[in-house]
Amino acid sequence: MPRRRNRALFAAAVLAVLAAGCELAPTGAAAPDSAPARARLGLMTSLPLYWPLGAGVADIAAASAPLPWQRSALEQVYAIEPLDTLSPIPGLTPDAPETDPLAGLTRIAVIQPRGLSPADNVALDDWVRAGGRLLMVLDPLLTGEYDLPLGDPRRPTDTALIPPVVARWGLAVSHSVATDEAANYGSASLPGGIGLPLAHPGRIAILPEGAGQCALAEGSAVMATCRIGKGTVTLIADAALFEHPEAAGEGGAALRRLVQTVLQ
Repeated sequence: MPRRRNRALFAAAVLAVLAAGCELAPTGAAAPDSAPARARLGLMTSLPLYWPLGAGVADIAAASAPLPWQRSALEQVYAIEPLDTLSPIPGLTPDAPETDPLAGLTRIAVIQPRGLSPADNVALDDWVRAGGRLLMVLDPLLTGEYDLPLGDPRRPTDTALIPPVVARWGLAVSHSVATDEAANYGSASLPGGIGLPLAHPGRIAILPEGAGQCALAEGSAVMATCRIGKGTVTLIADAALFEHPEAAGEGGAALRRLVQTVLQ
């Protein structure tokens, strides 16, 4: 289906969410003088959430590239720390200590990652079991428009790579495209009164290993939450809210509210 048709169907789904009364209004930010210290949020993603799509190294170094709307929304409440890896980084010399990129972080968002190495899977599992709170978004089919050719390393990962640690936690993600294309667009009602517009969402299933520690959001197979050791994992099988500003409300309020609710 052409991208324009996708966007038209998705826009209709967003209107349906609004008509259902979902709160997409901005939550409001405290004045700078009275704002509390922002919590740290580790962020690993292939989506242009922290740096704009196609930004060059010179623009990033000079801080002249415009901030993505997603980053502006999240930085109202979080101090974001971009993560390129989740596993310890060896020291520059044989006697230098490793650097743990997850040290001191209690909240991490892994959104449509490029792929996790075996060491990343182990490190993330250990971090969660020690008490970390994780939001993981794995979308089997992105619907955003990215003006970069296939194969360009800056292009987001169009189809999520499901890391093995997801099965270790007792979850599976699949994608089944409905024959009626319009049926691939809709919304889900998540805990906390959050309305989540969907565009070609995946489906989450709880494996036998996850029985007793994982639960699907009521009435929806697009979101699951698991208690893993001392920590929690929330898995969402659709990234539309992170791709489309029209779905995220004024100032990205719905996106911010979702992340805050999941990682509180």
